[in-house]
Amino acid sequence: MGDLDRIRWRCRRGLLELDLVLKAFLEHRYGELDAEQRRLFNELLEESDNDLLDLALGRAEPAPRYRAVVEMLRAG
Repeated sequence: MGDLDRIRWRCRRGLLELDLVLKAFLEHRYGELDAEQRRLFNELLEESDNDLLDLALGRAEPAPRYRAVVEMLRAG
């Protein structure tokens, strides 16, 4: 299984809304991330579904180190 396949699998979550946000991000923006941003995105995937959805929808603000990645996630 390749790296992108692993990430795609980790993006399958328990909330449909979050699945849709993460799927769009993978299709449209993930390829733009550099190695450090990909590492940070992997860290973000450790968050609970509800916390990650709040970050993606702008209902919560990310820690400064995640800001650029979360902004890209919000842009889809």
